Amino acid sequence: MNSTPRFLQGVLPFEGKGLDQPAPIGVPGYVVPAGVVAQAVYFRGGNSADELICVVLMRDGKQMRYFPIGAKSDVHVPLRVVEDLDSGTAVELWLAAPAGVTGTVVLDLGLVEV
Repeated sequence: MNSTPRFLQGVLPFEGKGLDQPAPIGVPGYVVPAGVVAQAVYFRGGNSADELICVVLMRDGKQMRYFPIGAKSDVHVPLRVVEDLDSGTAVELWLAAPAGVTGTVVLDLGLVEV
């Protein structure tokens, strides 16, 4: 079986609008190509801020998974075969942080097309 890795990655500054108000962070999204299925394999993230933040995996404009990252901390979440992402599915990473909190987030979402 052939597989192709894909990544949503970046090191980005942010300013929070509220933990209940996720917003796009600026990492280009990914759309599963026609004729293939993709799966998220892992999420890694780091947070430079003094407060908890939350990275939100969006699927077709809806919240799919939440990845909280503690203050000045990092996280690694294996996602092996959590669920398939069918052809045409759009995936994005958004971020939520307490209002006014600023910092830098390191993002790395690994996917594989099968």
